[in-house]
Amino acid sequence: MSAQSPTARTLAEWMAAAPRGPRRDGIFALWLTVRVIEDLPNQGAVVDRAFRRRVGLLDRRLSSLALPVPLRRGLTGVLTRLRDAGRGDAGSLLQLLGAGARETIGPEAVELFTRAARATR
Repeated sequence: MSAQSPTARTLAEWMAAAPRGPRRDGIFALWLTVRVIEDLPNQGAVVDRAFRRRVGLLDRRLSSLALPVPLRRGLTGVLTRLRDAGRGDAGSLLQLLGAGARETIGPEAVELFTRAARATR
C-alpha cells in the first residue's frame, strides 16, 4: 500500500466525516482524481499507455457517481486535460480541480487544492 499525500489524506478524512449522499460522492470523486493526478509527475517523459488507461478507468468510475452538476462539470474539464497531460501539468490540474470543488465542498477545498498545486511546482 502506497503512502497517501496530505491532500489525499485530508480528502479521505472529509469523506469519512461526510454523511452519505452527493457531497460524500463528490469528495470520493475528488479523492480518486487526486490520486491519478499526483501520479502524473512520476510518469516518464511521455505519458504511457497504462496511465492513459487509468484515466479512462477513472472516467468510467466517476460516471457512475451521483455528483452535483458544478463538480461534474469541473471533473469533466480536468479529465479532458488529464488525457493529454504531461509530467509538469499536475499543479495546474490540481488548481482546476479546486475551482470545480468550490460550490460542492466549499472554500476549504479551494485552499486544499491551492496548497497541493504549489507543492507540485
